[in-house]
Amino acid sequence: MEAVIAVVALLFVLFVALGAYATVKVVGAAKRRVDETITHARRTVEDHTLRAKSFAQPGAPGELAQLRLKLRTSMRATQDALHAGVSEDESLKESLGLFERLSAHGHELDAELRRLESEPDRTMLVARLPDLRERTERIVEAADSLRWAVRDRARRFADDDLDTLSAQIDVETGALRHWQTTESSTTESSTTGSSTTGSSTTGSSSSTPSSERPASPPPPWPEAPAAESGATSEQTWPDTPRTQRAEEPTRPALNPPGPRPTYPWQKKPRPESTT
Repeated sequence: MEAVIAVVALLFVLFVALGAYATVKVVGAAKRRVDETITHARRTVEDHTLRAKSFAQPGAPGELAQLRLKLRTSMRATQDALHAGVSEDESLKESLGLFERLSAHGHELDAELRRLESEPDRTMLVARLPDLRERTERIVEAADSLRWAVRDRARRFADDDLDTLSAQIDVETGALRHWQTTESSTTESSTTGSSTTGSSTTGSSSSTPSSERPASPPPPWPEAPAAESGATSEQTWPDTPRTQRAEEPTRPALNPPGPRPTYPWQKKPRPESTT
């Protein structure tokens, strides 16, 4: 009985621990999701604010807003491209490390531009604008170059994979249509054989030396025998049986008819009168 109670208590403690762990995980995931949502909303608000300032405020404040907006847009696009590609290509980890170093300079420049937005001395702000513009261009150019290199690499891999897939599909298509391959190979073999035979015959006939050929012309064929005297040169058809019977002489009968006998009850023939 004590063993059963101990097992039940152990299972209860285990279930409580698993429930607490699952609760902590769920709460942490929800907190991260909320933080991401808040960060995205804050970023969207800041971007719209900077865009509005760049159009609404003329002079140095408007140019500062344009520089910040340009810097943030380029860095965010490069970050998204690297994070999306590093999960499929492990060689991008080094590029991601370089971007983190570049991102540190970007964050520093963005913070400086944000402080200068509230600078009351317009003369000093105008004097520092060329240096700020140059730094922004350098960071944006580096980020754009890295981003486009990552995209070109991904597109190259996709093209290579597509070429390999197309070649495999061509092989599979040929295997499915095996009868066409067999017919084409048979036709090619027959054509090759006939051309080889013709070339060998031509070569053998052309390779015969002139000394082996007969020097004198071949003897003439014997003349046809002379026709008989009774035969005509014209073509005649064989006689029909009727013609043969007409041409044959009348043969005498084997038993010629004898004199007809006379009987006494027959009358004598009366001579014909001349009157």
